[in-house]
Amino acid sequence: MDGELDTIVTGLDELWTALKLQLRLLSLPNQLGQLAAILVCFLLAWLLARRFGPKFDDWIRGLEGRPKWQLRWLIALRNRTQLAFFAILTWLASSGFAYAYTFPSRRYLVTLAATIATAWFFIRIAAQLIKNRFLRRIVIWGLTVYATLYYVGLLDEATRFLDGLAIEFGDFRLTLLAILKAVLVTGLLFFGARLIAGTAAKRISKNEDISPSMRVLTVKFLQVALYSAAFFIGLKAVGFDLTGLAVLSGAIGVGLGFGLQKVVSNLVSGVIILLDKSVKPGDVISLGDTFGWIEALGARYVSVVTRDGKEYLIPNEDLITGQVVNWSHSNQFVRLDIFFGTAYSDDPHKVRKIAIEAAQSVDRVLSFKPPVCHITGFGDSSVDYILRFWITDPTGGLTNIRGNVYLALWDAFQEHGISIPFPQREVKVLGGTMPSPATGAGKD
Repeated sequence: MDGELDTIVTGLDELWTALKLQLRLLSLPNQLGQLAAILVCFLLAWLLARRFGPKFDDWIRGLEGRPKWQLRWLIALRNRTQLAFFAILTWLASSGFAYAYTFPSRRYLVTLAATIATAWFFIRIAAQLIKNRFLRRIVIWGLTVYATLYYVGLLDEATRFLDGLAIEFGDFRLTLLAILKAVLVTGLLFFGARLIAGTAAKRISKNEDISPSMRVLTVKFLQVALYSAAFFIGLKAVGFDLTGLAVLSGAIGVGLGFGLQKVVSNLVSGVIILLDKSVKPGDVISLGDTFGWIEALGARYVSVVTRDGKEYLIPNEDLITGQVVNWSHSNQFVRLDIFFGTAYSDDPHKVRKIAIEAAQSVDRVLSFKPPVCHITGFGDSSVDYILRFWITDPTGGLTNIRGNVYLALWDAFQEHGISIPFPQREVKVLGGTMPSPATGAGKD
């Protein structure tokens, strides 16, 4: 413990000594003029940003039809206009000092300010590649501190100080420097994994030689592999012994056996669904009262979008253990049935012919699989028929196509004088059987 404390004190002393040396250099007469020039550049950059910032905003708002990523980069550049102006002005000031003075020390501070400002600007612009806001902030601040210490010349002292702040577990020594490195390295690795996985997913999704289920399975496997590699490399950067994960994996196994059965069941069911290709993105399915098409296959659930815009997240286990109607499993052909009745006075041969012609006149009804119409029975009030027809686009909706066929039947029957009966009853009252108003009246 005393040794660790001495290391920390020594690191602080070295860092403070180096900092005092830098402050002493700033107090020299030839440095004060450079500090004044840096201050003037800062004020000018602030004024220029105030002057041209609103015009830049108006120009961005006037852009129409541009991709979102271009607008995102322009907004990021707009937010750093003052820093950009400051970097440009300090470089111009550095060139002016170089022209006026021969010795490099006469322009050292101005050049240092210009270098640091440029580094800060490019760090903040490049960090826009990271979409996660929290991770982006970590990367920005980590690289900003690193670049500042590097150019100021305090990196070695700060490294030794952070390396002195440590916690020991037997032979394992965990330092603050190692933690910071691990966070930064893991963040960059996760960003790289996400970028590679996203790019690969776009290319795989466009490959028509691979089935939709295998595309999803390949993307999921690639994501798991890349993120796992990023995690373990981050642990290795800390110096963590990966063999110690054996105990952790055992504890996780026990937890899976008790509390995470449903989660594991859904994960395994998702893999089975992808392998047996029972459902795939784009299929139209019915599960209970839910009817829609599969938008995406996830590791835990399947996203099903209905015609009214609702998105149901159905656990994968339900698709494995429950009864699922896949309207487009082996092909896209879907047969629909509608029922109707006509009066007994209408010729059934004529009714069947008119019904078939009416169905064929509706869009989306297939002509090479012609509709058929059959009598199904003689009802109390009508002759009952069934009209069957085929479509190939169930994602376009079933209720609307049925409604269109019913409407075509109505128009055709009206044109040819065919009536659609409704139940009627004749009630005959025999004479002398009508009850009097007082008869049957209840008594309280």
